[in-house]
Amino acid sequence: MSSTPTPEAAPVTVEDAAPKSGLAKLTAFAKTFPQKPGVYRMINAAGDILYVGKAKNLKKRVSSYLLMDRMPLRLQRMVFDTHTCEIVITHTEAEALLLESNLIKQLKPGYNILLRDDKSFPYIMILGGHDYPRIVKHRGARAKGNEYFGPFASAGAVNHTLATLQKVFLLRSCNDAVFSNRTRPCLLFQIKRCAAPCVDHISRENYSELVREAREFLTGDSRAIQTELARRMDEASGALNYEEAAAYRDRIRAMTSVQAHQDINFQSVGEADVIALHRAGGHSCVQVFFFRGGQNFGNRAYFPVHADDDSDGDILEAFVGQFYDSFTPPKDVFLNNETPNQAVLAEALTIKAGRTVTIAVPQRGDRRTLIDHATTNAREALLRRMAENTAQRNLLEGTAEVFSLAATPERIEVYDNSHISGTHMVGAMIVAGPNGPMKNAYRKFNIKTADLAPGDDYGAMREVLTRRFARAQKEDPERKLGQWPDLVLLDGGQGQLNAGLKVMADLGISDLCIAGIAKGPDRNAGREQFFMPGRAPFMLPPNHPVLYFLQRLRDEAHRFAITAHRAKRSKAIGQSLLDEVTGIGAARKKALLRHFGSAKDVAAAGLKDLQSVAGISAATAKKIYDHFHPEG
Repeated sequence: MSSTPTPEAAPVTVEDAAPKSGLAKLTAFAKTFPQKPGVYRMINAAGDILYVGKAKNLKKRVSSYLLMDRMPLRLQRMVFDTHTCEIVITHTEAEALLLESNLIKQLKPGYNILLRDDKSFPYIMILGGHDYPRIVKHRGARAKGNEYFGPFASAGAVNHTLATLQKVFLLRSCNDAVFSNRTRPCLLFQIKRCAAPCVDHISRENYSELVREAREFLTGDSRAIQTELARRMDEASGALNYEEAAAYRDRIRAMTSVQAHQDINFQSVGEADVIALHRAGGHSCVQVFFFRGGQNFGNRAYFPVHADDDSDGDILEAFVGQFYDSFTPPKDVFLNNETPNQAVLAEALTIKAGRTVTIAVPQRGDRRTLIDHATTNAREALLRRMAENTAQRNLLEGTAEVFSLAATPERIEVYDNSHISGTHMVGAMIVAGPNGPMKNAYRKFNIKTADLAPGDDYGAMREVLTRRFARAQKEDPERKLGQWPDLVLLDGGQGQLNAGLKVMADLGISDLCIAGIAKGPDRNAGREQFFMPGRAPFMLPPNHPVLYFLQRLRDEAHRFAITAHRAKRSKAIGQSLLDEVTGIGAARKKALLRHFGSAKDVAAAGLKDLQSVAGISAATAKKIYDHFHPEG
């Protein structure tokens, strides 16, 4: 995951950051969200999860992020970085909390600060391999033979539940060394937090019964325990043993307050994928939920392309076949519609997995509840998608008007380059269309021109555009394969535009709309100037929606270019001067570095010094010396 801003970073004000931030996009998302409980995920332009949160009312909760002046700077930065926001609808807020815990465990978002000092979520563990099992808080890898219950959202939640368990079930928490060396009960026994098995105050059988009750309590199967405790409480009360009756009452209250029934996770499901299709308005959404070990490991929405007359079963069958092409399917796949060749599809997945895979369409029970849950999320995702596509189409139409295009653009290409003082220069191209960013069409270009002056941005842009459109002319000369853009946008002013126009003239391309976008005075976002051939530089009103759209495209190109540059620079940092010397393997390189201390010192060493290194022959030393001293 990419790094995220820290609370110590320089403050960003709403006035100068909002135009280039995710604030406008989040505003649009919030309008389409339902007033239902669920979980939302903030995602940046690179696809990294920024934040996972729960909400009783998704629309209201996400809309609260628009009130920037009421939020700390850390959350303001998160909103500025947000590129998209995804949600999962749940039945209750409690379910949202449980799902939030599952997703945070899997995704580890940078802005979920409740566990900022931990690398994993805490669990409650009952240790095995002992006559009197111990119950403790646990983090990290799981060991065979122990039982784990969780995850919990915070250490505080675990500590609270653990304290309740110790009070209700009187299970020991001391380690084995302390347990084996006790000669009298500890303070926990005195305050009624432990049954003192260390000094035989409880039999092994009765302690095992307490462990069983605690296990059932933690797994949600507590009705029988509550019924039994209620019976014991009545008996104790009837016998005028009020202290014992109060203890049973406290155990019942603890179970009620800590453990609530949740149907977002089903222990009976085990390992399964739940796949649901919803269609509307000529479009469809397939929502996939992943369940492993009875826990919800998250979900994802897909939007397959299909003909209007394809049946729901045909779409699902094609989707399932392609979906499991790249990874192993689970034991069970639950669908919300029958497929035409379901038995054959199940057999194919069985072969793929190397074990039996069952495909079913549940009609009742927990599995049907899961199907209905996934179908609801598919419907909501499709409605949001359709609303977003409408907004995207409006932006594209506005872009056509701004740049006087003959038709609404179907493909916009934006170019930028990145370097530090001319080193490791990289060019980048991002592509956007009716459905938003087309990331599979993004391209990066390592600048190869040998005589290019360091930091020559215009020369780098000429190389990038030449390589891009010379290849397009070769591979798609008739412009029928969708490789040609309707608008080329260059990050830069008149100079970059002139460089682009020269490339087009050299290649004989005269019918592409090409424009430059440059930040205004003092590089203030919101005061961008646009440059086009035969037209005076112009600006759009500060609140113009197309301006926000073009800013996001420009920023995406900038982000992609910087990412490519950093990757190239990091790779170069990990390389050594000795890597360029032929015949020098890992062993000889290691010997040289141990002897001289650095590759730079090896390069400066004399021939006799090189020959003195263990494992370096006279011929090898001469080869190394000649490599670094070609003039000699």
